Amino acid sequence: MRVNIEHQLLKQRNKRSKGNHILLQVQQVLADDAQHDDAIREALVVDKNSVGHYSFNLDLLETDKIFHIEDIKKICVVYRLRFLDSHLFKGEIPNEAINKIKQLEKTHQCTLGNFKIMAPSKLFRLENYDDPLLFAPMGNGYYYLIHKWGNDLSVWRKWLMYPFRNLDRLIVSSVLAAFLLALSFPETYYHPEYKTTQFIYLCFFWFKVIGFCLIFFGVSRGKNFNSAIWNSKFSNR
Repeated sequence: MRVNIEHQLLKQRNKRSKGNHILLQVQQVLADDAQHDDAIREALVVDKNSVGHYSFNLDLLETDKIFHIEDIKKICVVYRLRFLDSHLFKGEIPNEAINKIKQLEKTHQCTLGNFKIMAPSKLFRLENYDDPLLFAPMGNGYYYLIHKWGNDLSVWRKWLMYPFRNLDRLIVSSVLAAFLLALSFPETYYHPEYKTTQFIYLCFFWFKVIGFCLIFFGVSRGKNFNSAIWNSKFSNR
């Protein structure tokens, strides 16, 4: 079983806002943002070339391709993915993605840049092929999905990466694992008079073992939680 990360992004976005309202929201946000930018330029005399987003024709955009940074962050944390500049990506970007960028530039009469890619951490260090997504910035936290290629993620990845979302999830997962391990011991292992006490001590013992292994593995390998690395370009964070 595989999970399509683009579909998960859509589900996460639609929790906050329905698809048929997204263009109106983006149009209002970008209009307000443009007025703010003009005021800042007048005050600071900043060159317009320094603007980090592009003038898309909103009438020509597909609403299912527009995502806010909060939705992207949520999916990255859940599936332990990273959202980084495209120049850090070490995999091969297919010609289809290049052609879609050229088509977008032709349609919207602009030159795109500052691309971002969402993919597993290993794809930013090793040449591999496992479900990258290419985005272009629209401004004010919105990104436009240009192209997805590669294989879908395993449906189990969400649950395998659950303990690594943050410290609270790691503790809860360790306690649950310790409880299940203690529960797996046969009845004959426990003394009839001290069954409850022995069970509690056994749970505590397994919790310490699991905690030690996780800390040792995390420190020795320079690992960090999903919420801390989703947009980090460093491999040892």
